[in-house]
Amino acid sequence: MGVLGVAGRRFNRFSLIKYANHRKHSCEYIQKRKLSSNCSKNDSILPVLIIGAGPVGLVLSVLLTKLGVKCAVLERNMTFSKHPQAHFINNRSMEIFRRLDGLAEEIQRCQPPVELWRKFIYCTSLTGSTIGSVDHMQTQDFDQSVSPVSVAHFSQYKLNALLLKQLETNGFSICTHESLDDRPLREKEILMGHNCVSIDATDNFINVTTSFLKEGKQTEKQIPCQFLIGADGAGSTVRNLVGIELRGEKDMQKLVSVHFLSQELGHYLMYEKPGMLFFIFNPGAIGVLVAHDLKQGEFVLQTPFYPPQQSFEDFTSETCKGLILKLVGREVEDINVVDIKPWVMHAEVAEKYLACGNRIILAGDAAHRFPPAGGFGMNTGIQDAHNLAWKLSAVMKSIAPMSILSTYEMERRPIALFNTALSIQNFEAAMAVPAALGLDPTIANSGRAQLSDLILNENNPLGSSRLSKVKRIFQEGKSLQLQFPAEDLGFRYCEGALVPEVESVGGHGPEPPGGRRREYIPSADSGSRLPHMNIRVLTQVKTKEATISTLDLISVDKLEFLLIIAPIDSSYRLAHVALTVAKEHKIVVKVCVMWPNGLVDGDARTKTSLAPWENYVDVVEVRSPLSSSSWWDICKMTHRGAILVRPDDHIAWRVKSAVVGDVRQEMKRVFEMLVGS
Repeated sequence: MGVLGVAGRRFNRFSLIKYANHRKHSCEYIQKRKLSSNCSKNDSILPVLIIGAGPVGLVLSVLLTKLGVKCAVLERNMTFSKHPQAHFINNRSMEIFRRLDGLAEEIQRCQPPVELWRKFIYCTSLTGSTIGSVDHMQTQDFDQSVSPVSVAHFSQYKLNALLLKQLETNGFSICTHESLDDRPLREKEILMGHNCVSIDATDNFINVTTSFLKEGKQTEKQIPCQFLIGADGAGSTVRNLVGIELRGEKDMQKLVSVHFLSQELGHYLMYEKPGMLFFIFNPGAIGVLVAHDLKQGEFVLQTPFYPPQQSFEDFTSETCKGLILKLVGREVEDINVVDIKPWVMHAEVAEKYLACGNRIILAGDAAHRFPPAGGFGMNTGIQDAHNLAWKLSAVMKSIAPMSILSTYEMERRPIALFNTALSIQNFEAAMAVPAALGLDPTIANSGRAQLSDLILNENNPLGSSRLSKVKRIFQEGKSLQLQFPAEDLGFRYCEGALVPEVESVGGHGPEPPGGRRREYIPSADSGSRLPHMNIRVLTQVKTKEATISTLDLISVDKLEFLLIIAPIDSSYRLAHVALTVAKEHKIVVKVCVMWPNGLVDGDARTKTSLAPWENYVDVVEVRSPLSSSSWWDICKMTHRGAILVRPDDHIAWRVKSAVVGDVRQEMKRVFEMLVGS
């Protein structure tokens, strides 16, 4: 609130002008003024400035740094929040983390055991009767058949700590205005306690004015950058300053979030009723308890509140403690209320993600805000960062023009719109159980008397009927869901930095969200995430060959495309041409030769066939005990086909069988479509 107040006063002091943008979005309204002379030197201009040191901003910092792009981060808070916030990390995000120097493995080591969080539990109190429970983990979630890594339950502040640790290992430092000592902000610095209060644009760079407290007075500092990334959350100052509107459903529900600690309660639930979410309905209180870590006794209670009958000021620490005890159903001695926050649930997506000639870019909650049902918010933001990082790198390295950044919005905004619809459906599913119990979530204290044990039992006709309805909801999979494998792994870009499938041009988009769990079906269609299969890398050295995933073939440390072929003459010729044409476009391509299980001719053939090119790897399929499918079977292609994969693991182009016609012309067309050169 304070940030937006400052920003509003700044708008009154500077005139608004129309900024001519000759790309996709022709006009942006931003502030413009004469910049100080010390901003005109290129060596003082940061290549990328990221506003917001949450998971999205920090992940983007890690990815850009690995790709050799200089960046710094600006954070309005003086310290990092300890509020747990988001906690569910889906398959796709874990796949990204898996390749960030073992981040996924560290998350898996530090998270609670899956047996403590695999269920959602519906009950009359935490120590009372259970209405029902839903187990959200299935056998295939652990067998690594469709992904090399499983989902995780890990609080956002803990994830931030691990990301900061990685950044510090890569040379980043956390600083305040005192440590800057009036010098410019440099790459690999995270500057705390600075609000973005105005954004000024020239043809070549963006100037960000920040406000910070110095010796009791608000002081301003200018930070020039080539690209400004707004990863500053749902109330994004960057989005507001450039005048980008959100579209969708506002004010779906008002809630109070109560962060509290209780090892006594955690210990009880760990042994008696373990779960991730507890939906509690009784005459005294209604709420959803998120068990972030039962062993540590860390919880967040989400409870609705209803202005004007209620105000946030009604939720004092003592009131919240009393509410918690009603939901627990017995006395608990060690409840420690840490923090109380109001929040409003929205389902909105920014009308656009880019401004000022593609130099100002929104990511994460700044670009989209969803109901928390399904955990789409943070995960969608992390995948925004993954999509954006390689494109920024391509521009900074002069491999692609600025126009490639338009494909970020082209690709990611439809995913956000889809996830918005899915999260709304999941939220509506969450309302099915209280509705079946006779409650109206839109009205304060509606129907709570009907939750008494006298009514809500099998011997009472009304209570028995309602409990039967709830049971059917669980059996039919119509309650709140945790996992959406088909959407988490199977989302596909239909247009952007890719060559669309011929049959998909003008065709239908993705299947509409159904609100229920659907299993992921691997696809090698253009725009899809590369399917996972276990493989072994073949080496000339006589060592034990490690088993890796096909996803591990894509580098995170350099801007490199991957071309997957079979070891046949026509595909070797295709690869030879692709490597030549890619070099002409300043694009690095690595060739992966996929040998079938049991039929390996070794490195010699590939070396001879691709000479003088040396950027290749020979691998052999490791088929699953559960399936005899070959790599090309999984991809629904013949072994005469080829797949070109982008640096973000998504398929840029594929040919199901051999290329028809002039191979060189085809590869020239492909690379020109990918990078717009």
